[in-house]
Amino acid sequence: MKLGVNIDHIAVLREARKVNDPDPLQAVFIAKEAGADQITIHLREDRRHINEWDVKRIIQNSPLPVNIECSIDPDIVEFLADIRPHRVTIVPEKREELTTEGGLNLESIYDRLDSVVHFFKANEIEVSLFIDPTPNAIKSSKILGVEWIELHTGEYANLYNTLYSNLPQTPHSIEELKTSRKNLQKALNHSLKNIKESAKLAKDEYGLSVAAGHGLNYQNVLDIAKIADIEELNIGQSIIARSVYTGLKTAITDMKNLL
Repeated sequence: MKLGVNIDHIAVLREARKVNDPDPLQAVFIAKEAGADQITIHLREDRRHINEWDVKRIIQNSPLPVNIECSIDPDIVEFLADIRPHRVTIVPEKREELTTEGGLNLESIYDRLDSVVHFFKANEIEVSLFIDPTPNAIKSSKILGVEWIELHTGEYANLYNTLYSNLPQTPHSIEELKTSRKNLQKALNHSLKNIKESAKLAKDEYGLSVAAGHGLNYQNVLDIAKIADIEELNIGQSIIARSVYTGLKTAITDMKNLL
């Protein structure tokens, strides 16, 4: 299974002091040495971490394919079409969110999304849609003509972390998951089953390439990594967090070995 390393949080650390250190570009070469298969970055509308300067330099210099996550903001779409990354993954985006909270609502933006997908493809850029693992979202993705989908694993990750870590005892506990362990385990099993079935449907029935990501870490990734129909995982925050203690190369190698 391929590993895309999301390096946004290196830029988060840089922006905390508004200086030029650490430089996300340096991470690209460490990631390649550590066995990563792809670099993933998110150019958000508010430029809270990665910015145009980063995107240009990374695409121009990366020895690995570069996957850019973005919304369908017209200025971002035009910018990315000009510099032509290997792949664009279209994601939903809210200015007030800490991180992407779910998959695209394809019905609400279908017409605009259709034109953006065709625009990127006309510029020879692979297109992926970040979607919830549902049959309708997969079918709509196929109709839109994309080559890839990325299944949102956030629900699975939150359930796993609530059940098997100290998350419920921290200030970051998830209010809607305050229930019995029995209920959590049942919900976790259902979520994992749903991801497995969605990956199989996308690959076998619709011929889509399948990636997955969001909230995956060194503990909860194992069951996702066993799903044969998923070709690639995009993982960022947990790798960068571990790298604070182990160094980036070791953190990436550790994750790659799990996959």
